[in-house]
Amino acid sequence: MNNKYTIGLLQLAFSADTNDNLNKTLSWVEKAAKQGAQVICLPELYRSQYFCQKEDSSLFDLAESIPGPSTDAFQKAAMNLNVSIVVPLFEKRAPGVYHNSAVIIDAGGEILGTYRKMHIPDDPFYYEKYYFTPGDLGFKSFKTKFGKIGTLICWDQWFPEGARLTALKGAEVLFYPTAIGWHPAEKERYGAAQKESWITIQRSHAIANGVYVASANRIGLEKPITGTDGIQFWGSSFICDPQGVFIAQASEDKEEILLAEVDTKHLETIRRNWPFMRDRRIDAYGDITRRFLEE
Repeated sequence: MNNKYTIGLLQLAFSADTNDNLNKTLSWVEKAAKQGAQVICLPELYRSQYFCQKEDSSLFDLAESIPGPSTDAFQKAAMNLNVSIVVPLFEKRAPGVYHNSAVIIDAGGEILGTYRKMHIPDDPFYYEKYYFTPGDLGFKSFKTKFGKIGTLICWDQWFPEGARLTALKGAEVLFYPTAIGWHPAEKERYGAAQKESWITIQRSHAIANGVYVASANRIGLEKPITGTDGIQFWGSSFICDPQGVFIAQASEDKEEILLAEVDTKHLETIRRNWPFMRDRRIDAYGDITRRFLEE
C-alpha cells in the first residue's frame, strides 16, 4: 500500500438489457484502468435500470447471487487490469431475501467482502422497502491492494452515523454508489435545492471524518412505467478531499470517468489540524442509539 493511489468513478446511463449493461460497464472499467484508475466504483444497481419505481414481484428475477454473473465478470477484469472494483448489485441471498449490496473485489480478483445497504428508503418512485431487506453486515472497511476503502449506498448518504462508523473502521475513502434524480415535474421548483443538499451532506461527511468522499451516480431519463414521468437521474458524480474540496466533478447528463488522487499524507495533515476524531466526546453519546429523546 502506497501513500497515494488513484480512484475512479463511472457515471453511466443504463438500458433495460442487463447483459448489455454488464458488457458496457466492463468496457468502461477497462477505459478507467487505462486512464490510471486503481480503485473503480460503479453506480448503484448498475446491472439494470432503476426498477424500484414500481412494486412488481417479477422484478426480483433481476437479482443475482454472490458469487454470480457480476462477480465472476468483474473478478476477471480486476485480475487482468490489476484494479480493485466496487460492484453494486441486486443480491439474491435466499428465496424471499434480497439486498441492495456492493461487492468489493481486489486487484488479484479476490472478493474482499460485501456491504449491504443499511438505510432503505420508501418514497414515491423509490419503493425500495418492497425489494430490499435492510443490511445486516454493519459498516465496514476493506483493505484493498491500494488503500483502505469503505462503501455505503445511496440513501445511506444522508446519515452521518454510517459515515462516522465506516471512517472509524479505518476507511480512507467513502464510496457512495448512487441512483438519485429528479421527479421531472418537481425539477423547476425543487431541483436545485435537492441536488445541492445531496452534495452538501456528502461533503460534510468528508469534513467531519477527515476522509475522501466519492459519489458515483447514473444519468438519463428512465420511465419503466407507462404514463408516468419517470426519474431524471442528475449525474453530477463527484470526488472531494478531507476538507470537502472538490477534486473532480461530472456533468448532469454525460457519461464520464472521474479520476482523483487519494493522498493519505494529506488526510493525516488535515486530521492533525482539524482534530475532530480526537475531540469526540464518546462518553456523552450513548443516547445516539435511541429513536427519539423525550423531555
